Amino acid sequence: MDVSESLKSLYTAPIEQADGTHQITVPEREIAAGTLAEGETYRIALISTDSDTDTTEPDPDHELDHTEHQPEYDGPPVTEGEHRDVEIKHLGDQGDGIAKVEHGYVVIVPNTNVGDCVTVEIQQVRENVAFAAVVDHTL
Repeated sequence: MDVSESLKSLYTAPIEQADGTHQITVPEREIAAGTLAEGETYRIALISTDSDTDTTEPDPDHELDHTEHQPEYDGPPVTEGEHRDVEIKHLGDQGDGIAKVEHGYVVIVPNTNVGDCVTVEIQQVRENVAFAAVVDHTL
């Protein structure tokens, strides 16, 4: 499956019934990291965790590119001490730069502006966000 650059978050959650409706719970860490904001509206895609049992035919008018298997999420795509070249795409509520790497994983980079292309050193890694420091502004 092609993953859109507009992908904001990727997590696993059960569908639960409550008061005659069905709900998917958004983990607090997604709100805390600034990946998603309370009160905003998002388009979601549901991907079966067992693609071998999915016998439904894809809707040809649907905008996603369907394939047989979704790659497994094996945790953060970065490690502490790693150097990465990133482009700052957004600014967070606190003014820190936000870059995204594989699977929409968020890297927060202080002292940067939207459009900066920088080399960073990953300093702290969490499940859904990493914190980095700029090591070179000249990309």
